[in-house]
Amino acid sequence: MSKPVALEAYQWPPSNEVIAAKVGLDPRSILRFDGNVAATPPASARPAALARALADVNEYDRSRYFTLREAIAARHGVGVDQVALGAGSDEFIVLLARIFAEGGTIATVPAFSYSMYRYAAIMAEATIIDDPQRADLVFVCRPNNPTGELPDIPDVPGQLIIDEAYADYAGVDALDRVDGGAIVLRTFSKAYGLAGARVGYSIASPELTAVITSRQAPLSVSSLSASLALAALATPIDVSAQIAERERLATELESLGLTPLKSYTNFLFMPMEKPEQLVDQLMVHGVVVRAYEGGLRISVKDQIDDDTLLDALRAVLRGEAMPSQPVRHRRATAETLLSVRLRVPGEGRVYVNTGSGFYDHMLTQLAFHGGMDLRLEGVGDLETGDHHTVEDMMRTFGEALDQALGDRRGLTRYGEARVPMDEALAHAVVDLSGRATANIAINPDPGMAAHAFESLAQTARITLHVTATGENAHHVAEAAFKAVGRALAQALTRDGSLVRSTKGSL
Repeated sequence: MSKPVALEAYQWPPSNEVIAAKVGLDPRSILRFDGNVAATPPASARPAALARALADVNEYDRSRYFTLREAIAARHGVGVDQVALGAGSDEFIVLLARIFAEGGTIATVPAFSYSMYRYAAIMAEATIIDDPQRADLVFVCRPNNPTGELPDIPDVPGQLIIDEAYADYAGVDALDRVDGGAIVLRTFSKAYGLAGARVGYSIASPELTAVITSRQAPLSVSSLSASLALAALATPIDVSAQIAERERLATELESLGLTPLKSYTNFLFMPMEKPEQLVDQLMVHGVVVRAYEGGLRISVKDQIDDDTLLDALRAVLRGEAMPSQPVRHRRATAETLLSVRLRVPGEGRVYVNTGSGFYDHMLTQLAFHGGMDLRLEGVGDLETGDHHTVEDMMRTFGEALDQALGDRRGLTRYGEARVPMDEALAHAVVDLSGRATANIAINPDPGMAAHAFESLAQTARITLHVTATGENAHHVAEAAFKAVGRALAQALTRDGSLVRSTKGSL
């Protein structure tokens, strides 16, 4: 019996840790624009979505995730017997190559397309050919990766596979081709923001679906991933913000002399010679993009992250100074999932959205009056009350602030402010001491104000004294948050290069 021969393996880009070590940066500062994934996880990706699956994790799902397949079928207006689940679209790409083209021929449309088709051909010992009319199996990547174009679908004699990973961004699909024998592939990795869950599905005739499922390993999708996908389906997809950001980013890239192609996806492709050089130059600034032969591909994220990309491009292409970048931090607990971008000092550009309206407003006031740029968003178990969400939003903010302060060298360190709000008056004193101390007296407290400041002091490692009194609890709390912000703004001013401590460190 001959020994198996190792095939060419799919090549993943290097990890953040590898890149950071190469360019001398903190791994947390690395920004990835090379994965074509959503800018943030979906709001549905909460621990609560996994509770039932975790309770039954010792069991198999004997229905093959019927509820999920039913929800997918309902979304697309097809029968449950037309839906098969897999570990991302890639499982189907490899499986279908083996079913329909083992030892045969495979063509792709366009010819310059997703690299996984070639790996699938290698595993099926099939030959890639240029002519779709002569191929046993034809993959149509629509919209296409990596160029972002929307190709026409040819009529071919072989088995037609239409890979619609990015269809939600294009607003069109080819499900009408299923009745004619085509197989359509979809994924939860892109518009749904669940790349790490690895859930994909195929839509085909009941007969073809039966063929596909008969060749799959049983339950290649985990129960946890299936639960995340089901939770994501409960909220309609809205990619309008990312599409608008894609168009903004394209315009900004054009202003830098680059030429992105018209895109129907969540990324932009720019034809150029020797893109590897630009990839290496951007990596020095912690920005990772992807080079192809003949071009550069950039994933679209949100405005804050995309602006960092643009800053890095200006530094490389025009020699401009790279501005200070925000601290990026994420906090995940059993109750909450929160992410933050914080720049200190900033320009008072603040967006806070956790679903806890009153305390979102309070933190907005603190950051604005503190002269910070802050974007903090996420979800919490508000069905149990404000406690977990408010506590964790302030802890998340505090952790990011501690990271932004670094060794606190050159900072004034101390700050004090008095702020009135109608009948209420607040007094705040702050010391960037490196020691977590909170002495808070808020009367009347709307419920969580004192605890919010205690959570901030603990994780930011600051000393915080706050006194606020009045008649209206809203006024009292808002005056207190504004006063803390203004005291922080004073403490964060720079007055040299020393650590303001006779000990030499804080």
